[in-house]
Amino acid sequence: MSEIKQLPKRQELDEAMTWDLTSIFENDQAYEQALEEVSQLAEEAKTLQGSLGASSNALLTAIEKVLEVNQKLERVYVYSHLKNDQDTANNTYQTLHDRSMAVLTKASEATSWFNPEVLAIPEETLAKYLDENEGLQAYRHLLDDLTSQREHVLSAREEALLAGASEIFSASSRTFSILNNADIEFPTVKDEEGHEVKLSHGLYGKLMESSDRGVRKEAYEALYKTYAGLKNTFASTLSSHVKTHNYQAKVRNFPSARAASLANNHIPESVYDTLLEVVNDHLPLLHRYVALRKKLLNVDHLYMYDMYTPLTGEAPIQYSIEEARATTLKSLEPLGKEYQEILQEAFGNRWIDWYENEGKRSGAYSSGAYDTNPYILMNWQNSLNQLYTLVHELGHSVHSYHTRNNQPYAYGDYSIFLAEIASTTNENILTDYLLKNETDPNVRIYVLNHYLDGFKGTVFRQSQFAEFEHFIHQKGQEGIPLTQEFLTDYYADLNARYYGLAVEGDDKIALEWSRIPHFYYNYYVYQYATGFAAATALSKRILDGEEGALEQYLTYLKSGSSDYPIEVMKKAGLDMTDSAYLTDAMKVFEARLNELESLIENK
Repeated sequence: MSEIKQLPKRQELDEAMTWDLTSIFENDQAYEQALEEVSQLAEEAKTLQGSLGASSNALLTAIEKVLEVNQKLERVYVYSHLKNDQDTANNTYQTLHDRSMAVLTKASEATSWFNPEVLAIPEETLAKYLDENEGLQAYRHLLDDLTSQREHVLSAREEALLAGASEIFSASSRTFSILNNADIEFPTVKDEEGHEVKLSHGLYGKLMESSDRGVRKEAYEALYKTYAGLKNTFASTLSSHVKTHNYQAKVRNFPSARAASLANNHIPESVYDTLLEVVNDHLPLLHRYVALRKKLLNVDHLYMYDMYTPLTGEAPIQYSIEEARATTLKSLEPLGKEYQEILQEAFGNRWIDWYENEGKRSGAYSSGAYDTNPYILMNWQNSLNQLYTLVHELGHSVHSYHTRNNQPYAYGDYSIFLAEIASTTNENILTDYLLKNETDPNVRIYVLNHYLDGFKGTVFRQSQFAEFEHFIHQKGQEGIPLTQEFLTDYYADLNARYYGLAVEGDDKIALEWSRIPHFYYNYYVYQYATGFAAATALSKRILDGEEGALEQYLTYLKSGSSDYPIEVMKKAGLDMTDSAYLTDAMKVFEARLNELESLIENK
């Protein structure tokens, strides 16, 4: 009997392949000292409550104190969460992270008065303070951003009542999460080896990629049979969640829940509408791609459980870490010398925690604070998908590095609306590099399929989710009951419209709405689609050598939150209130679909 391979323990890893957190704190003792300092600073900030309207100097003092608390707080939080994630079974770092979270809560409470107190300063007085105090000039955009919501801020008592009800407002989301992650009971199904296995969310995704159609079908039917048994409960949680959003928007004087959500980042609602309009106009491209899938799978009837199995089998190419580093540097050369130097620093100064170990958090991410390196967690496997993950996370990290090295702390972060653009631009540039340098038709087919599947899953699928999310909020606002039957019927029609006639409809995919956690976010998913499309358009401009394209892109990476997201993207050369970036992205999708069809035809 062969020995089961065990993951290494954290202390058994080669130190050179782990991230170096000593650049944050030399040791845990230094962390403890910083944690205590943050607690004291939070208490100091609390003493400033009630002083902001006294003078421009008082306002400046308060701003700087609150920012100081937040800056130091971020540093201790990042250290503790990275330590915890590298080995989640380590009790020392579980406790360390819990203590950071406790101090974070304490600091939030100690500074909660700041925003309402700024808003209590009359506009004329605030304008006077800005004019007379040179020190406040650096915070003009911060104050503009804060006070732009003035008409939607209620009285102190009303705000306190809403804040006190926050746990009640989030009850539907929490109930869904508990049901979906803890209480739901999935049956057993058979895997590719014929073994009985307990179905789970993670295993379902894996089985949907199986080349065995019988395995996919059984898992698909078992999953949706489980959700069908809870469809009325899930309809109730989703309906209550929508009512919460609509209620909060109403009491804050917004015309709709969508208007309230997008106002947080100053995103015009037209951006949302334009996305859905352009995507719907280009659904024939998705229908073509789905029809190609049906042809390649050689099936008489294509079902939704056939959507995720690879069209080309296993990847015909693999990458070791050393090969991945070299390919990353070479492929991202179009981003210029400055970008290359930062990549070299990431590889040379141990920003990356490469290998999986016992207890390590799964997946991958980029994380850090203003005063730390932008670290990357990986769980490396020698695969093409891992290479894509690496360049994706490096996109986030270089974005963070540029922002923090070119903006003061007040503007040293960026919104979610901007975040995925930098990471996905890297993926697009890698795809272009592979297509230009790989001559093996099988590799090219795999890379094209990878890109098209990514576009399908991010632009088309997330737009479908965004369309559903807006529809149910609108109907809820109109007072229409969001019963499971109403939700199911609409979702069935929506799914059929998106995927076209090549896919057989069934009563199972109509229940997909019941299992999507993103519907419990707040108008979040559209940003995946706009971000991917923007990245596709931006990378094409850079790769085509358009005059000024690279310089504009780097300006975006360095802008942080010094301006509103739409304005930052205009500096990158994209007006996301216009449809051009979306149609440009669709042209890239079509060109790569054409090439894939041609390669397959000539095999």
